[in-house]
Amino acid sequence: MIEGLSGAARDGVITVILLVPLLATGLICLRGFQLWPLLAGLFRRHRALSATFIFLIAVSVGMGASLIAQERALREATARSAEKFDLIVAAPGSEFTAMLATVYLETTALPLLDGAAYARVANHEHVTFAAPLAFGDSWQGAPVVGTTEAFVLHLGGHLAEGRVFETIEEAVIGASVALEIGDTFEPVHGDGSQGLLDAHGFELTAVGKLPRTGSPWDRAILVPVEQVWEVHALPNGHGPDWTGRLGPPFDTAHFPGTPAILVSGDALWANYALRSAFNSGETMAFFPGTIIAELHVIMGDIQQVMSVLTLIAQGLVVLSVLTGLALLARLLARRLALLRALGAPQRFILALTWSFSTLLIISGAACGLILAFASSALISATITARTGILVEAGLGWGEMHMIAGYVSAAGLFALLPAFFVSRRSPVIDLRG
Repeated sequence: MIEGLSGAARDGVITVILLVPLLATGLICLRGFQLWPLLAGLFRRHRALSATFIFLIAVSVGMGASLIAQERALREATARSAEKFDLIVAAPGSEFTAMLATVYLETTALPLLDGAAYARVANHEHVTFAAPLAFGDSWQGAPVVGTTEAFVLHLGGHLAEGRVFETIEEAVIGASVALEIGDTFEPVHGDGSQGLLDAHGFELTAVGKLPRTGSPWDRAILVPVEQVWEVHALPNGHGPDWTGRLGPPFDTAHFPGTPAILVSGDALWANYALRSAFNSGETMAFFPGTIIAELHVIMGDIQQVMSVLTLIAQGLVVLSVLTGLALLARLLARRLALLRALGAPQRFILALTWSFSTLLIISGAACGLILAFASSALISATITARTGILVEAGLGWGEMHMIAGYVSAAGLFALLPAFFVSRRSPVIDLRG
């Protein structure tokens, strides 16, 4: 029946279906009774205890929902960060390590590919462009990456401000770098943790700024690869008759090496052919997206474990709340017995006790929903600040279904203490 509905409508219907048992129970229990004055009196009388129960439920629901939403957002963010990296060619070794260095700019020492290896990649008939990536320098924690104009335009699609570098004294900055067009700066070797002694004494000028990509490259500084080579006293990739024109073609004999090459093929099928062609004893070719997909499979298993642990935690909270409500019912025994003595039927006592329990559960779940929104935003901001990966976690229908199912199931379980309270003899409670 719901297969023909749109995605949002179908999810909304599923949410309502999950709440149907609770709604049906409420209609049956409350039929013919006006309980609100008594319920309001119970909440006022036991404010501290009610607030404690609501807090426990809110923490359980909020943290469970936010962690599941965070896992989904992190999966989407990591996949988005690798969108521009079609095929990576590096020296044989760990694909995962090479991916961390190239896609996520993790500081890692990678072996270099020589000029012959680069020429074999760049001159392949199906290669649109092959951009060398040279790492090793930074400015105030922002990694400085040597590359070519083709990579700059491929990464950003266009520039948000300024232009692409035209000389080795110019740079293009990421969207999150604390520089503006026209600013000059001096890179240092490594991450700069060893102080100003690592400075190269070579100033660069920011001439362009990339749009925000939501990846670690937002905090990167892109410079001509020739600049990285020259500042480290290496050949600049061109012969003695170099005219100063940046980028390819490079001279094989004067190519000092690059840890990785970003390759783009002229068609989708060509990328697969290129991966096979460049997977040899001298080079290693891989799709970053494939590695991330494998990681997502593992993360999916972790997500399932987290979901189970969340359900267990919520079940324990419900059990503790129901136990507390049973104890609270004992404290209210004389008042409930007096109501029975005045002629209140057993169903009235059951409805009153169940309504009080269910309102605590619903209030806790509502507060948990607010807590989930707040904690998701806080965790996302922390991950983004620490990794440079733009993580935007928001609660989806999956979390809504979980909360709806939780509230409905907890409401049904709340019938147990309410039933036993309604069956107690008022004579015993009045005497006690």
